[in-house]
Amino acid sequence: MRLPMASPEEVDIALVGVPFDGGTTNRAGTRHGPREIRNQSSLTRRVHHVSGISPYDLVKVGDCGDAPVNPIDLMGCLDAITDFYTGIRKAGATPLTAGGDHLISLPILRGLVKDNPVLGGPVGMIHLDAHSDTYDTFFGDHRYTHGTPFRRAIEEGLLDPKRVIQIGLRGAISDAANYDYARSVGIRIVFIEELVARGIEDVMAEARERVGDRPTYVSFDIDIIDPSQAPGTGTPEIGGVTTREAQQMVRLLQGVNMIGADVVEVSPPFDPSGLTALTGATIMFELLCVLADSLASRRG
Repeated sequence: MRLPMASPEEVDIALVGVPFDGGTTNRAGTRHGPREIRNQSSLTRRVHHVSGISPYDLVKVGDCGDAPVNPIDLMGCLDAITDFYTGIRKAGATPLTAGGDHLISLPILRGLVKDNPVLGGPVGMIHLDAHSDTYDTFFGDHRYTHGTPFRRAIEEGLLDPKRVIQIGLRGAISDAANYDYARSVGIRIVFIEELVARGIEDVMAEARERVGDRPTYVSFDIDIIDPSQAPGTGTPEIGGVTTREAQQMVRLLQGVNMIGADVVEVSPPFDPSGLTALTGATIMFELLCVLADSLASRRG
């Protein structure tokens, strides 16, 4: 966003990159996401053309760099990312993250929620994605992949599944029981067909009602968007939303009590045009606007 480098102590909203794809199960490359999102974000401007929000005039925003990663030590990497976000939380900043594969949401939530006396328990989540990411294991007994973060987060008491809604899910699944866990714990799943039938405004109204006014995390996987418009991702699924519809969905998050948000699964090697990274950067600006408005409103 052409913002200055800053430490979390200096800002209200910390823009952070997590250049990690150690949880990817097929097409790697999301470790390059933060770098290219930063490149494309230089095209963004100050004021949202619909809401009129200028986030930089509401709160202090800065680029706090990348979380530390070790591409050959998965568990050590998760611990390092957790520690980094714990530091952001203790500094009083709210993170807006560019990923990285979807496993990064787990250590981010650990850093923001675990042992947080202000929250005092699990948070809600609005999850925009083509996939549930609540599976148990991949390739035998591997429990930490980009398909498992939210199952682990629920097991660890970071997310309240009854305040979680997943929107835009679609595509063939590897087993008929893939959604059983999510349903059994009370997660609300809105498949793409229901989203289309009901309309975006109706579904997002349900999302806001489900999380209420309590602390909520927002996770945006770029593969909710149809790969014809965002091909640079590791697990593309045809039949997704358009970029315009994605923007509308994020704008309808205004008023949500957000403790942080991420945009994940941008994989630049699969889109040399840079369009997917530009889309990721634009969605980050949309999130920045609603997040800044949320913080400013809570402060009065």
